[in-house]
Amino acid sequence: MGIYHIVLFKFKALVPPEEDKAACERMLALGSNCIHPTSQKPYVKVHGGGKDTSPEGKQDGMTHAFIFEFECEEDRKYYLDEDPAHLEFIASVKDIIDKGQVIDFTPGVF
Repeated sequence: MGIYHIVLFKFKALVPPEEDKAACERMLALGSNCIHPTSQKPYVKVHGGGKDTSPEGKQDGMTHAFIFEFECEEDRKYYLDEDPAHLEFIASVKDIIDKGQVIDFTPGVF
């Protein structure tokens, strides 16, 4: 069973919308840009992402959400700690993200 990785962002207020969009496109591109060190193939399954549209008002300022999936703990660990594409992405958004939040879960594990 996979590990779902949910990422929420709040972009800084003065960041132009086109910069927000470019950062979101780079985030979604991690699905093809993150290459497994052993198989040399993409290993991050991207289920999607986009701008918040919830009418509930419980976003706590978060404006964008992304859902990724990893096959196993080792893949998630590599992604978080070592994957060059992921680390490059983090460096590319550090100055435009005001706030970030991440939650991971394994379906059916409570």
